[in-house]
Amino acid sequence: MTPSAASSGPGAPGLDIPAVTVTPGDTTTTTLTVRNDSDIVEAYSLEVVGDCASWTTVEPARVSLYPGTSETVTLRLEPPRSPEIRAGEMPLGVRVLPAEHPDAVQVLETTVHVEEFRELRTELAPRRRRGWLRGRYRLAVQNQGNTPAQVSFTAGQAGEELAFAFKPAKPKLEPGESAEVGLRVRTGKPVWFGSPVVWQFTVDTTDDRDQDEQPGSYDTVVRTPLDAEFVQIPIFPKWLLALLAALLALLIAWFTLVRPAVRSAAKDAADEAVRARPTPAGQQTPGSGAGSAGPGTPRSGASAGAGGGSSGGGGGTSTGNGSGQQSSQTIDVQTASGETKTGTYTVPKDSIFGVTDIVVANFQGDEGVLTISFGDRKITTIAMETFRNQDYHWVTPIKIPEGDAVSIEVTCNKPGTPATGLRAKGCHEVLNVSGLLSSTKQ
Repeated sequence: MTPSAASSGPGAPGLDIPAVTVTPGDTTTTTLTVRNDSDIVEAYSLEVVGDCASWTTVEPARVSLYPGTSETVTLRLEPPRSPEIRAGEMPLGVRVLPAEHPDAVQVLETTVHVEEFRELRTELAPRRRRGWLRGRYRLAVQNQGNTPAQVSFTAGQAGEELAFAFKPAKPKLEPGESAEVGLRVRTGKPVWFGSPVVWQFTVDTTDDRDQDEQPGSYDTVVRTPLDAEFVQIPIFPKWLLALLAALLALLIAWFTLVRPAVRSAAKDAADEAVRARPTPAGQQTPGSGAGSAGPGTPRSGASAGAGGGSSGGGGGTSTGNGSGQQSSQTIDVQTASGETKTGTYTVPKDSIFGVTDIVVANFQGDEGVLTISFGDRKITTIAMETFRNQDYHWVTPIKIPEGDAVSIEVTCNKPGTPATGLRAKGCHEVLNVSGLLSSTKQ
């Protein structure tokens, strides 16, 4: 570029710099002529000032001229390809300082037009995701150009099995600015069984403003699309199918082989226990008649003399045989809420009571604590809310001597609701105790 001539006063050179256009990343040069119009030998120092000074040099930086002579110097402009070098107009100045006349310093100015260049850098993480129906990815995009960018994304796939969603869809970035964009990939239908399915896709990043300008008016770096994968795993893995098959085989084996054998063994054990259990007193063995009793033995239902007593609203019945009486006593206990009450049956004098069966009834569904004792021996303690009817049986009778009592102690916490549907005013429990009442006299 050849500058036009310019004159200056005594001791000042004639300078002129035309406008310059530069492309970031390239080198551009221009020249200017320094002429000595004074009548003495003069040395001139040249220095670049302004926003372009960091990437502009002048060669040579110092010239010495005889009067009436001139010399051409070169300005070399090398702007880096960086977002910091914004596109547009930038001022450039060259300060010329005469050594003999420093008061005649001059600054020559011109305009540097910095051309646009566009470059987007995008990173996708992770490149591989696993999921049943969807996968999430992160896109980190940075505008490395020197002009604002309106970024858009395009996802590509060989088929139409995947759907893509970007958030935000079109971020706007200033030069050097970065943003993080979320990418969600979703399949149309699940994979129920079998092996995982690998879906491959690409993500391309573009600047929407490229479509609105004339081709060749800027420099654009085109990057290849990013490759990624979504691995769709099946809902039910292979090991679960093997486990279900094994469980099904076990169920079939149970119902066809094991269960019939267990039921047969349980039935044989129950029949054996029934055959081994002694016949209770007062009952006839199978095949025996009414006339099979020995001499002096009263028949079932005949009175045997001594009767049973009851306490707490109870009553009893008894039948006799050769060694004593089959006796059954009932203890009825009614208790107000928050109180404790005891009902008893005392074994008569000259008698011993061999208890084989007890049945306790909580027909109202009361809540509280119930304790059954034979004399000083505590048989059981039950939370009443856990049962309505409970029974206990002994093959070997529990013997209670004369004067000792069968007792039931009831602590009423909350009365229940009987079959009438109306809550009772108090708790009501009934104990029935059965066994053999024998005389101790010879």
